Amino acid sequence: MSRLDRIERLKQIARERILILDGSWGVMIQRRGLTEEDFRGERFADHAVQMKGNNDILCLTRPDIVTDLHDAYYGAGADISETNTFSATTIAQRDYHAEGAAYDINLQGARLAREAADRWTAKEPHKPRFAAGALGPLNVMLSMSSDVNDPGARTVTFDQVYDAYREQVRGLYEGGVDLFLIETITDTLNCKAALKAILDLRDEEGHEELPIWISGTITDRSGRTLSGQTVEAFWNSVKHVKPFAIGLNCALGADLMRPHIAELSRIADTLVAAYPNAGLPNAMGQYDEEPHQTAHELHEWAKDGIVNILGGCCGTTPDHIRHVAEEVAGVTPRAIPERPRAMRLAGLEPFELV
Repeated sequence: MSRLDRIERLKQIARERILILDGSWGVMIQRRGLTEEDFRGERFADHAVQMKGNNDILCLTRPDIVTDLHDAYYGAGADISETNTFSATTIAQRDYHAEGAAYDINLQGARLAREAADRWTAKEPHKPRFAAGALGPLNVMLSMSSDVNDPGARTVTFDQVYDAYREQVRGLYEGGVDLFLIETITDTLNCKAALKAILDLRDEEGHEELPIWISGTITDRSGRTLSGQTVEAFWNSVKHVKPFAIGLNCALGADLMRPHIAELSRIADTLVAAYPNAGLPNAMGQYDEEPHQTAHELHEWAKDGIVNILGGCCGTTPDHIRHVAEEVAGVTPRAIPERPRAMRLAGLEPFELV
């Protein structure tokens, strides 16, 4: 099946039922108890700085672990699994002095996801699997100052962020992903740099147009992203790219995320996706919400018709995804609303002129 055929199949399935995304990668990698040598492999055996904790580098040094996790999530019922490339940009990899490996991580991460998806599709043709190219946030922000004494201070420029994402997007595309997932967005301007990188790859290099899924993060009970936008303002800022899906992930458990997903469901004329954490972390930074608890919460969302795609973020495991998939099987996906034409703008707050 060609990539364009897979994309059409994905869109068809989204009209028929609720799609299931995978869960946390970080928690599953931590459970492996990996050593520094696992992260270094042969390629980085003599690397000057510690590599342990650089989960994305495992695409190059322990691809077997990455493949095992794709298999675990696909086996649990996920339709879509993300590439292990959350921090695979030159900017994020700078912390490990591994900027030069960014493209290779994305290329190999996409290939591993593609191979696993194709294998599961061949095994279960009635339930095709898809690979999403994960573009995570950066450790620098374009919208906020890096110096409390200088509001205009920035450690990076828009062009630098754009270049980092463009290299990542190229690697993911060439590795064979079916769609791009810009996730855990705390800064909308960073997100816009990633969006431009994706669109330019298509327009300037003639690549096939892949669906774009945008997932923001509401950082606390304020109902705003870290850079200060409300949910509706965030949507107004990115809807011009006509994304395949818009949603939220991370920071909150399902109970606290629900009102923000409900708001997106009301205003977004595309698919709405959500993958909350397994509750809030305890005093030790661990997540205690059991799979059946997460699944019960998300079943209520599905039953109330506010979502099209569900998955899990921090603390969730293949067991969480299995329970969610079972709970929402057969539930009708959210109907996409038609909104009246209007001029809709955004700063930190939305503005609408009918």
